Amino acid sequence: MTGQPDLPDTQMESLRGAYVYETPVRLWHWINALSVVVLSITGYLIGVPLPTTTGDASEWYVMGWMRFFHYVSAYVFTIGLIVRVWWAAVGNRYARQMFYLPIWRRSWVSELLYQLRWMLFAERRSMLYLGHNPLANAMMFTLFLIPSVIVTITGFAMYAEASGHESWQYAAFAWFIDLWVNTQDLHTIHRLAMWVIVLFAIAHIYTAVREDIMSGQSMISTMVNGERLFKGRGVIKR
Repeated sequence: MTGQPDLPDTQMESLRGAYVYETPVRLWHWINALSVVVLSITGYLIGVPLPTTTGDASEWYVMGWMRFFHYVSAYVFTIGLIVRVWWAAVGNRYARQMFYLPIWRRSWVSELLYQLRWMLFAERRSMLYLGHNPLANAMMFTLFLIPSVIVTITGFAMYAEASGHESWQYAAFAWFIDLWVNTQDLHTIHRLAMWVIVLFAIAHIYTAVREDIMSGQSMISTMVNGERLFKGRGVIKR
């Protein structure tokens, strides 16, 4: 077994709870989760349509509703991302963690490797964190934030083609269309980014439940009430 990194944190046995995630962050988390579910389902079915049905199309309008819910969810997702960036600037320190990776800090890299070993069952106990641990920080940045930006830009670029040259979507995103030989490339990149976010969501749910059970610190309830609770003694990273 490898030992825990030698870091300058101290034992904080008296600390059993701390307010971490503010209300806007928690609201964004759950609204964003719902929009990702709707976007993923409708987006998949837009790319792989359901079988046609008999009768006049106006009586069913299945794919029309798919596109409608996809577009509404896309606007919710985009507005939420913009508001989340703004709150990172005005909120507490934990609201900013998702938007950068402090790779210049040796302690952060050391803790990242330790947390990775913990997730692979190669360490006996997890470190305790008020905010995101380094592994969660890295996953949020690389597997959610970056794909979210990509899926937003490519989505609005494709929408710009349908909305016409006079639309604000075309004025804002037509430049991205010109980067590719054909728009099928946009569809491919858009769907690949979607799958990255879906895989991240699966890993995110697994790690949250696993940490809630095994690490001695609350995870799921923290994103409901904002308070991180600690169930045992340990070194708590601020």
